[in-house]
Amino acid sequence: MAITTALTKRLGIEHPVLCAPMARVSGGKLAAAVSQAGGLGLIGGGYCDQEWIDTELAAAGNARIGIGFITWRLEQFPDVLDRALEREPAAVMLSFGDEGPFAGKIKAAGATLIAQVQSLEQANRAAGAGADIVIAQGGEAGGHGANRGTFSLVAEVVDALPGIPVVAAGGIADGRGLAAALMLGASGVLLGTRFVATEESLAPLAAKQAVAAESGDVTVKGSTFDKARGFSWPAPYALRTFRNSFAERWEGKDLPETAIVEFEEAAAIANMDIAPVVAGEASGIIRDIPSAANLVPRIVAEAQQKLRGATAFCSTP
Repeated sequence: MAITTALTKRLGIEHPVLCAPMARVSGGKLAAAVSQAGGLGLIGGGYCDQEWIDTELAAAGNARIGIGFITWRLEQFPDVLDRALEREPAAVMLSFGDEGPFAGKIKAAGATLIAQVQSLEQANRAAGAGADIVIAQGGEAGGHGANRGTFSLVAEVVDALPGIPVVAAGGIADGRGLAAALMLGASGVLLGTRFVATEESLAPLAAKQAVAAESGDVTVKGSTFDKARGFSWPAPYALRTFRNSFAERWEGKDLPETAIVEFEEAAAIANMDIAPVVAGEASGIIRDIPSAANLVPRIVAEAQQKLRGATAFCSTP
């Protein structure tokens, strides 16, 4: 049985579950599996590697999917958006930058504009730019994010944008999180870390296994891995990953060439003691590596059970 919300109606999907467009993780197979299960999968356009994007769009086949971009990076490679829009994605998600310069082109192409924000100020900016859906991302999220907690941010954005479907992100990995988001007034959830640990994910097996084993206590925010990859992220965004020996040695320090070489060699063989496991605090409630196709309906069924329980509890004299 489906959960119908403003999000599902706007996107024409069965379940209010979106797969985050994680760079080098959310490929075509994962996005397609989530969409075919009734949610909406988004390919990770990330740092605008056109060859990778083309490959993963092809891997999605005929599935109805979307694509997400890091906005400040897209500003440097705007032609990548044109190529993506030629494939007629169901939605384009923009994160970490001003949506305004791209909003008109996305909407004119018939795609739904999804804007991910980390503050009320950004939410109002996104609404002014014409965002069809706003994702309120709390600092618990894996990957890049800011500082606000998910619960308070979601509720504040819901109150501020009554005419726009708001989606909760950050620290959500199961039906309990979906139910909680709906109770806050959100229309659905965007899941990242949960979909890292799935069969269709492009994450290395070692990273998937770590996500399914570790507590959220092991996550930390920092800039070391961005420096190692040669990316200069703007404030206030920092990267949440699992703590490892490389981060402990180099956080807050300049990286010598030897450290960068060490990092690149480790990443090539998925040595996760040096390369990062990019994941959020939700890892603490993830204990398996299922198919995304089975995971989506499982999360929805869990949420329905929790919501029924909450209704029964509240109606008890």
